[in-house]
Amino acid sequence: MILITCMGFFMARNKTTQKKKTFIMCILCIMVLVGLSGRLGYLMIFCSSHYTHLADVLHERERDIKAARGRIIDATGTVLADNRTVCTISVIHSQIENPQEVIEVLCRELDLSEEYVRKRVEKYSARERIKSNVDKETGDRIRKLDLAGVKVDEDYKRYYPYSDLASKVLGFTGADNQGIIGLEVKYEEYLTGQKGQILTLTDAKGIELEGMGEKRNEPIAGNDLYISLDVNIQKYATQLAKQAYATKQAKGVSIIVMNVKNGEILAMTDVPEFDLNEPYTLIPELEAEAAACTTQEEKQKLLNSMWRNGCINDTYEPGSTFKIITATAALEAGVVTMEDNFSCPGFIIVDDRRIRCHKAGGHGAENFTQAVMNSCNPVFVTLGLRLGAQRYYDYFEKFGMKQKTGIDLPGEAATIMHKVENIGEVELATISFGQSFQITPVRLMTTVSGIVNGGNLVTPHFGVRVMNQDKDIIEEFEYPITEGIVSADTTEKMKYVLEQVVENGGGKNGRVEGYRVGGKTATSQTLPRGTGRYISSFLGFAPADDPQVMAICIIDTPQGQYYGGQIAAPVVRQLFENILPYLDKMDYNQ
Repeated sequence: MILITCMGFFMARNKTTQKKKTFIMCILCIMVLVGLSGRLGYLMIFCSSHYTHLADVLHERERDIKAARGRIIDATGTVLADNRTVCTISVIHSQIENPQEVIEVLCRELDLSEEYVRKRVEKYSARERIKSNVDKETGDRIRKLDLAGVKVDEDYKRYYPYSDLASKVLGFTGADNQGIIGLEVKYEEYLTGQKGQILTLTDAKGIELEGMGEKRNEPIAGNDLYISLDVNIQKYATQLAKQAYATKQAKGVSIIVMNVKNGEILAMTDVPEFDLNEPYTLIPELEAEAAACTTQEEKQKLLNSMWRNGCINDTYEPGSTFKIITATAALEAGVVTMEDNFSCPGFIIVDDRRIRCHKAGGHGAENFTQAVMNSCNPVFVTLGLRLGAQRYYDYFEKFGMKQKTGIDLPGEAATIMHKVENIGEVELATISFGQSFQITPVRLMTTVSGIVNGGNLVTPHFGVRVMNQDKDIIEEFEYPITEGIVSADTTEKMKYVLEQVVENGGGKNGRVEGYRVGGKTATSQTLPRGTGRYISSFLGFAPADDPQVMAICIIDTPQGQYYGGQIAAPVVRQLFENILPYLDKMDYNQ
């Protein structure tokens, strides 16, 4: 009896527990259903726009629209880098109705191989680009055929109206419209625009829905870059450089023209130049080397050498033009005066080294001014030894010779110079007349500008301002100036001495009728010595009493006559004869 009673008690207890469990499960299920219903309601009511957008995105096809790149405009308002409308031809596999017809048309119109086109037409992808930078006339013909699955989008290609003019300064852009070299890459952030987009709706198979139209987010054009380069002066400089290049059968000819007061570059050419509209086509001078190339890397090296700007990317031994620096340092340090007299027997002994003057019999008795006019090596060696290695090195640094100029072009080379502790008397002697170290042409020119403009070391540059399409100024560029690199007294003395070089000395072939011109010639051997190869140069400025413009001409490895005073000075003279009257009508500091 007791056993039966106990069993009944436990059975009743189990039923109660089961009811409780069932009740709890029901409550939990109701709570889950309420939660899910609440979440569903929240998503449907409060998040409907978000998920509608996501659904639209799944059915949208996006096509980029290239933005027009900002133009590059010179000091006269002439456009040097512009844009042309071109087309990009693409196919959408899921929309193509007649693949064979599409292949035949694209092969014919785009001059492409059938294998190339077929591979892309038959590829299962959302969108396959066939060819970019197609001329607009061809794009319009393809568009008129209205081939299903073929898309013709208009965009922009960089165009250079003057072909090879200032090619190594302006630079060019790649297929994606981004700058590669020159000003194009230096000012990329200003010139590049903001891409637009074309949005179309498709069904689940990726086929565009008829009548749904398309959404366009219009591109924003880049800003225009205004530069100091003057197209007229650039044309004069390029023409003269090409003439010297051809007549002297030179390896290269470089000319730079700069505003002495503020560092604005008015012209820069490094012949041979290349066609900016065909930057990957090697110039004739490199065709023989190109024929010997067996790899893409070798061809790329040739392209790099073709694009290289010798005015800033390469260093050279300046030779006698550097005597301007030695003379200035000697005057500043007080180790020489304008009244000092010297005697040149045709050589000077330094340690056990016999250093010759370019005049075999020597110049005999001469004062400081005459020594500069004669470009007398023994006198300049004497000045260097009087200064001593440490003091000379200090002036070298004070004049900015150890630093890059900061010009707004990529790839400026640094000066190659001995460490001061390694400069013995022989090294000091050779440095004093411009050998055994290397600098860039623009570095030499910038320092000499600081010497003759009153002691202000300017920053050479092209960029002046950036303006948007509405002609609003986005940025006006400012460049650092280091003041007081030489005294006013030294400036006046050097202007006088360098004018005498042109009037009565070795630079007389740089004289311009009606204008006062100062300058210095140079003829330096290339390395290794004894090869019979020379670099001839002339640096001149005008007016000599108040310098405004400076030019340098460097002729690399001329054939035949190679003295700078004979072949480089006449180039600068002809340049000045053309541009000085032109500049007289303009404000130098505009």
